[in-house]
Amino acid sequence: MEPTLETLYTTYRGLLQSIAYRMLGSITEAEDIVQDLFIAYAQSPTHAIQNEKAYLIKMVTNRCINNLKSARKQREVYVGPWLPEPQVSSLEERPDDSFMQREHISYALLVLMEQLSPVERAVFILRETLDYSYQEIGELLNKTSTNCRQIFSRAQKKLQPELTDATAKADLAERLSISFIEASRTGNFQHFVTMITEDAILLSDGGGRVKAAINPIYGRERIYAFLHGIHVKRDASYQVRLIHTNGSPGILIHAGEEVYAMIAFQPDATGEKAQSIYFIRNPDKLSHIHLQ
Repeated sequence: MEPTLETLYTTYRGLLQSIAYRMLGSITEAEDIVQDLFIAYAQSPTHAIQNEKAYLIKMVTNRCINNLKSARKQREVYVGPWLPEPQVSSLEERPDDSFMQREHISYALLVLMEQLSPVERAVFILRETLDYSYQEIGELLNKTSTNCRQIFSRAQKKLQPELTDATAKADLAERLSISFIEASRTGNFQHFVTMITEDAILLSDGGGRVKAAINPIYGRERIYAFLHGIHVKRDASYQVRLIHTNGSPGILIHAGEEVYAMIAFQPDATGEKAQSIYFIRNPDKLSHIHLQ
């Protein structure tokens, strides 16, 4: 008996949205693509489909590849650095509340994945997060299994800095977050900046919507000056709290129900200090965050 559209939607929506989010780096766009996918599915002849799950994954993957190709042109005129939309949850939420939480990809890895071509990104996600065989990936993308293996190998090399000990990275992210929160309370960021590399980089994404650094900020001293300047000018009502962002500790800054920023970190090769600081300010990328 052929499953109903409602059954397919209930069964696979979370999986499809997680794939789309990892492909696009946007929760909003992922939700839109999956919604449009099911509308198209309802209007198409489906009697010949033997494996609905594989068919839906192929549909969402191809739609995301096409979306990425056009998105890259749009990002050429984006104001300041473009960063992915963070997936934020409170520390109280259980890690198995959803597929996206169970199979999370770190925020830093999402940033690095911007280096990949759309096809490289698709192969990496299908292999790394869904454990698909190269043959299965080849069938989805109309490529040979050998070609998919080569594409995956190339992607791995580009992402290697973030494909290391997840426990150590999470521990560093938590220590960085706690130090930042303490610095925000006292106004002294000296200890925090000792936990970042000398040549660290801070990227601030305001998207032209809010005030943010249009250019990357390089070096420990300049990052210190930037953070100190923000602290001096910030509204006294702002609160800084520890949260989970894409499964790892991060920082949320808010005033009441209004979210000001989300901060995440990428460790250096040693895993002992932060190499990059990601400062997400664009309201469009924070609107889905619901404070508890």
